[in-house]
Amino acid sequence: MVKRGQIRIFDVVNFLLLAGIAFASLFPFIHMASVALSSPDYVVRNEVGLWPKGFQWDAVSAALGDERLWIGYRNTLLYLVLGSCISMTLTIMGAYALSRKSLLFGKPVMLIIVFTIMFNGGMIPFYLVMKSYGLMDTIWAMVLPSAINTYNLIVMRTFFQGLPIEIEEAGRIDGLSDFGLLRSIVIPLSKPVLMTVGLFYAVEIWNSFSAALLLLRDPNLFPLQLMIRNLVVVGQSGDVLETASASGKTVVLESLKYALILLGSLPIILVYPFIQKHFEQGALIGSVKG
Repeated sequence: MVKRGQIRIFDVVNFLLLAGIAFASLFPFIHMASVALSSPDYVVRNEVGLWPKGFQWDAVSAALGDERLWIGYRNTLLYLVLGSCISMTLTIMGAYALSRKSLLFGKPVMLIIVFTIMFNGGMIPFYLVMKSYGLMDTIWAMVLPSAINTYNLIVMRTFFQGLPIEIEEAGRIDGLSDFGLLRSIVIPLSKPVLMTVGLFYAVEIWNSFSAALLLLRDPNLFPLQLMIRNLVVVGQSGDVLETASASGKTVVLESLKYALILLGSLPIILVYPFIQKHFEQGALIGSVKG
């Protein structure tokens, strides 16, 4: 019997293991921030570790001064708001309908939906379908193809199935329709899973890259991740370096790349702590049980 307040070996090992995993996950971000904020002399000599050396903002300032970064932010925020609204609306309606035992052909429809997790048409058919629908080089190409994520739909459906049936029956007695039940009872009781699925969709849209690379040709429509890819991988960051040199600042290309990557990841990371409580609760309660 373990006494209250007694520390077990399992607790110590568990803490050390989780601390190691947390450090391994945070290390890339810490290192990127250190390089981006370090003096070029230390970066060139590869002497930067977990802490900045010769602290300076030149790389971050050069990255923030690039207009393409702000175009990417603008487009990504537009896709995030529009896509999240569309995805959450369709997912809530679909999950609620599939959670009703009285739904006609509910099980066959659910099997067809689950089938899409394991099999899909592939990149070429996806491109041809989007082209035939006229979605190329439009904002809808970034929000409609991935409007419903099957996993998110199943998580929300499972959560809805776990709500007390007595509450639904009480609503029926009061004369509520299915839409009335969804609006007045189900959604107010489903805050944890809504926050969780909303975060899943937000992160998915924020990190969206392959669809933009395949479907967008207009640089003014590129999302943030594609802009960063062009600046970092393709090597279009030379303009930023020239601007920084013209202003009298010396910026190392590696510092500039890390600054761009960090600026692209930081906003979504800062949002997570505010909804962590709802995320954990919703992920557990809405876990797939069959």
